[in-house]
Amino acid sequence: MRAFAVFIKKELLESVRTYRFVVAIAVFVLMGILSPLTALMLPRLLETMDLGEFAIILPEPTAMDAWAQFFSNVGTMGMLVVIILFSGIMANEFSRGTLVNLLTKGLNRTTVIAAKFVAASLVWTLAYLVCLGVTMGYVVFYWEVNLQNPVLAFMSLWLFGELLIAILILGGTLFGSFGGGLALAGGMIVILMLLNIIPNMASYNPISLAGSTLTLLDGGQVAGDFVPAMIICGGMIIMFIVLSIVVFRKKKM
Repeated sequence: MRAFAVFIKKELLESVRTYRFVVAIAVFVLMGILSPLTALMLPRLLETMDLGEFAIILPEPTAMDAWAQFFSNVGTMGMLVVIILFSGIMANEFSRGTLVNLLTKGLNRTTVIAAKFVAASLVWTLAYLVCLGVTMGYVVFYWEVNLQNPVLAFMSLWLFGELLIAILILGGTLFGSFGGGLALAGGMIVILMLLNIIPNMASYNPISLAGSTLTLLDGGQVAGDFVPAMIICGGMIIMFIVLSIVVFRKKKM
């Protein structure tokens, strides 16, 4: 357990030294600010455009418009940032050979994978909570807040980010390269998007957690519509981490 805690500390320090942590916080703070401001300013900007005989009249922005921007920004640009930041989480260890001495001194390989997942999850979770907090602050200031199922809706988006981290760790462990994690994550996203074409698959498909849960906030859908996808997403996270451990145990450093 001590080795696990020490390795997590090492990973977190590396995130700070390589500016991974700073970049994550900065980008997600920016998204937290832009989400409500875009909802506020876009109608006014469109109204000032001179389109001749055509006039664009949009309704007054609401809190749901801000949350729509939040889910859109985090579900697309935010997830892309997660992929870029953590795609080298295992590849860097293989390229630099930094784990060789630790492993020969008895460091458990399961500890390495578990600690890397926990450390990456801590960075992602903090960045996500900061983004959520900033957006919530603006929404509370400008509008009246009346949300349905907020915990489940926001947790769904966070859980999909956890899935991406697990996939990136597996990809880096399998291929030992930066591109391996990117390729596996990109391939998995494409597969999940293709599966969404199948009728009634959305309720079970983890990709629906990356933005579609806005309908939970306005009561358009109920919690039961997303719980199966969350359970499957959680199962996939466990499966990918276990596979990473199995692969890493057999991997030559």
